[in-house]
Amino acid sequence: MLKQRLTLGPILIVFLLGVAFGDEWLDRQAGPSWMGRETWPPGVLVFLLSVTLAILGTRELARILADKGIEASRRAMGTSAVLGLMVMAFTPGDWDGPAGVAIVAGASAFVLVASLVFYSRGRTVEGVVAATGGTLWAFVYLGLMLGAVVLIRREHSVWVLLWVVLVTKSCDIGAYFTGKSIGRHKLIPWLSPGKTWEGLIGGVVFSGAVGAIGVGLIGRLDGVPEVPWWSGLIVGVLLGLAGQAGDLIASLLKRDAGRKDSGGLLPGFGGVLDVIDSPLVAMPVAYAWLVAVA
Repeated sequence: MLKQRLTLGPILIVFLLGVAFGDEWLDRQAGPSWMGRETWPPGVLVFLLSVTLAILGTRELARILADKGIEASRRAMGTSAVLGLMVMAFTPGDWDGPAGVAIVAGASAFVLVASLVFYSRGRTVEGVVAATGGTLWAFVYLGLMLGAVVLIRREHSVWVLLWVVLVTKSCDIGAYFTGKSIGRHKLIPWLSPGKTWEGLIGGVVFSGAVGAIGVGLIGRLDGVPEVPWWSGLIVGVLLGLAGQAGDLIASLLKRDAGRKDSGGLLPGFGGVLDVIDSPLVAMPVAYAWLVAVA
């Protein structure tokens, strides 16, 4: 598995860098007249990638639910995830807080009611509540939370977004190698037997260091606010902890269904959910921090 990760990992990194450079380049190109702006809006490629991840993720989530006997529709889950993503990413930034909350609440209520109607169309109540819960899970987990990726890109440089991903995943890397080296005390053995307290501490220290160093580097870019190193250290720790929480949430889903991985699309890593589980939870935390320091 480690060999597969070392092979596929660099390919995924190159792909992400390609998306980042392409998104930054497109942001400077003349856009179509119907958009009412001189250039393409920021985050076009990031949005397309996020939609792809949401759809692939809902397919894996549907299979996990099916293993538990919950027959949630992939089509309904995918639609709700994309709706949640768009609500999170494209609610106008100049609206006041209550209006934004009303949009998200209204979309959530719509998904709830529409799901109940959709799953009861066969004039049966069996499995309706469970399938509706799965669709709502997709709306929040792969919709609203993933939408924070596009939201960050809309308001900040793509390199800030990549820094958030790097800080979050650095905790995974630090936790893995620290746990393998000196891990002795199990973190939550009934949920994730491989995780240790030593690994968690090592991962958080690593993500904090990457956060502190990273703010100094991205602070040199045009349009990126300069942030003191200690603030980067704090958010690095927070993103690391949020990422580990995301990993545990995914573990809870998989182990409840008797699975080790969410899928097999990415050899050595598992499925899409196995890769994005930590950034999913970390992205809303990162956005809140960026709002505070910008």
